[in-house]
Amino acid sequence: MLTYHLDHTAKMPLYEQLYRAIRADIMNGVLAGGDRLPAKRPLAEHLKVSQITVETAYGQLTAEGYLRAVPRSGYFVQQLDALPRTACAQAAPEKQQEKTEQTADFDFKTNVVDTDCFPFSTWAKLSRAVLTDYDRSLLLAAAPQGVPALRKQIRQYLYAFRGISVDTDQIVVGAGSEYLVTLLIQLLGRTRTYAIETPGYPKLTQIFRANDAETAPIPLDDEGLSIEALRQSAASVAYLTPSHHFPLGIVTPAARRASLLRWASEGEDRYLIEDDYDSEFRFTSRPIPALKELDHEDRVIYLNTFAKSLAPSLRIGYLVLPRRLLPAYQAKFGGYASTVPVFEQYTLARFLETGSFERHVNRIRIQYKARLESLLDALSQSELRGMYTVSGAEAGLHILLHVENGMDEKELIASAAKRGVRVYGLSGYYVDTAVACPPATVILGYAGIPSEKLPDAVNALGKAWKK
Repeated sequence: MLTYHLDHTAKMPLYEQLYRAIRADIMNGVLAGGDRLPAKRPLAEHLKVSQITVETAYGQLTAEGYLRAVPRSGYFVQQLDALPRTACAQAAPEKQQEKTEQTADFDFKTNVVDTDCFPFSTWAKLSRAVLTDYDRSLLLAAAPQGVPALRKQIRQYLYAFRGISVDTDQIVVGAGSEYLVTLLIQLLGRTRTYAIETPGYPKLTQIFRANDAETAPIPLDDEGLSIEALRQSAASVAYLTPSHHFPLGIVTPAARRASLLRWASEGEDRYLIEDDYDSEFRFTSRPIPALKELDHEDRVIYLNTFAKSLAPSLRIGYLVLPRRLLPAYQAKFGGYASTVPVFEQYTLARFLETGSFERHVNRIRIQYKARLESLLDALSQSELRGMYTVSGAEAGLHILLHVENGMDEKELIASAAKRGVRVYGLSGYYVDTAVACPPATVILGYAGIPSEKLPDAVNALGKAWKK
């Protein structure tokens, strides 16, 4: 009798787990051509699954030619030629992922938002209105820089809430920050050296490397990107998060901002890329003004998305290009259609125009602030009292937890995992290993864990990390 471990709690359906397991045994020669498989009912009883689960798996394997069904006799393995394998061939990628992926009761990851906060009813109402008003024009290719209606609303939003005064033709709408960074590399050139913050987004380095662009990791001090290290590098473009550094939470003060702008103005072709990724979420003061607001020399490229404020899956972001770059942009990309569907662009334009975005942001800011307070309160009452300090709680959707219980970062992560909690070490965000990382520090992103579950998550951490 075939015996496979089927995970009833996994997202993958049981029939697909069984199908993959049998297919792997056929491809690996465990089940040879001509072997008869067990009848559906006995196998279902043996594996503790329904008969329809076995029938569906067998049916898929038959459709793909791994099995043949013989009336009144059952299912038999088809004879297959041996598949070519290299010496270093490994298990199928999906099986590797199943083996390495660990389930967790609580996951403090930072790249999620609370989907329950999404304004579904308002978005649906505006979507229906867009379908009625724009009709067949929604099926046409989008303008290269995005539909004018959305760019107009973004321009008004930037002026009203970020103090940035730009023209509509400086705005480029694109499918998320990864795409927009790739576009900037093509626009500015791969032969440059790009300064990036360390610590910072790990994916950012991957994007530059994938585009064959050189990077110069620049360390941070208490005021943000080190201007001394930047001057010593060969970089002509610097990518930074001055209003709320990720992941340290540093806010770059006015004097350092002036120094960065001065650095950019000292070179004929220098630029600063300002990633303003979560400017809406500041809890202890008014939002920090954007670096672009001070940009009198037209050297700052402003980048933002609606991933944190609405949903990552919308894949809507935008750039504000300096006027000096517009001719080069239009020459290189003026014939391309926008990478964001027209329907979503018009819906978001209506969402901004009607004030729905402002109301939504105000509401979720209150909700996330309450969630942060629940997390901090749970920590203060947990078994970790006296063993930790918190930083970065003034803004954003994550905090840094510095733990002093004798464990190092790896031990903190491993012991938390044993208690069903996934946390992330700060060291994973350092590009340059020569830059010292604060010891025993983890990042807790709290947007993806409901407030009522945060005490249980913190209680599990307390049990995992108590001395």
